[in-house]
Amino acid sequence: MAASSKSVGTHLLNAFRGGLIGTAEVIPGVSGGTVALVTGIYDRLIISAGHTISGAKFAVSDLPRGRGTTRAAEEFRRVHWAMVIAVIIGMFIAVLTAAKLVAPLVEEHPQQAFAVFFGLVLASLWVPYSGSGQSWSPANYLLALAVAAATFVLTGLPPTEIEPHPLIVMAAAAVAICALVLPGVSGSFMLLAIGLYTTTMDAINDRDLGYIGTFALGALIGLGLFVKLLQWLLEHHHHLTHVVMTGLLAGSLRALWPWQPWESGERHLLAPSGDVVVTVGLMLLGVAIVLGVLAIEHATHRDNDHPRTTVGA
Repeated sequence: MAASSKSVGTHLLNAFRGGLIGTAEVIPGVSGGTVALVTGIYDRLIISAGHTISGAKFAVSDLPRGRGTTRAAEEFRRVHWAMVIAVIIGMFIAVLTAAKLVAPLVEEHPQQAFAVFFGLVLASLWVPYSGSGQSWSPANYLLALAVAAATFVLTGLPPTEIEPHPLIVMAAAAVAICALVLPGVSGSFMLLAIGLYTTTMDAINDRDLGYIGTFALGALIGLGLFVKLLQWLLEHHHHLTHVVMTGLLAGSLRALWPWQPWESGERHLLAPSGDVVVTVGLMLLGVAIVLGVLAIEHATHRDNDHPRTTVGA
């Protein structure tokens, strides 16, 4: 009974993690990959996605040739299915809910909302930095700085508006899904820069199945191409991959700076003004949330590594 309760709790926790990732993805400037990294499931998600893609590829290529599905089954067995399914369910529910509730709240109170997000990402820098598995060399710091500078420039691009032609929608979805799996790069921000953020949010709220289907197809293509690259990088160049992720997170802070001319849609950085005390307090709240999540993750891993035993067991 205890094991069953623990299993249910794990599934609910993973669904909650998926909900946080889905919520982050509908807010421009906030990365679902960052949330996955902070909540401790990033590597497992990417590697599981990579094995799923490989399994599907083998199933399609081997079966018509009479080779059976041995290679596909082997790849599928490496997927953390319970975690992946729970995360997807949480993401799906959160995207539908957040598009209605969270996105309008951010639009009405951008300075306060982005103050929390700024604190979240600022504290999240510790995750890839400490999780790289090795000490950083001077070259690593230079690489992270270069990536941060490039991300800083990218997140300063002004938003545009374009006609949602199906091919453009598919291409935008492929780019946005790549941003989804990269910590520090927001898929919604990429859609905003391309000019399809409002169109996509409206399609989700209006249940426009044609647009959603086209977007999903492009996302699947982009995911299939990019996730395998990320899987290989995590498995063969784990330390350098985390160095780059640290730079991505640091550069993305530019898009989350609370003091910007939100009403005009421009991306100029302004000096602190207005409710500075409240805004800084919300930044600290974001930092505290990440520290709390990291503490829970640490306790969870500790319990898994050293399970408690009962007297007389």
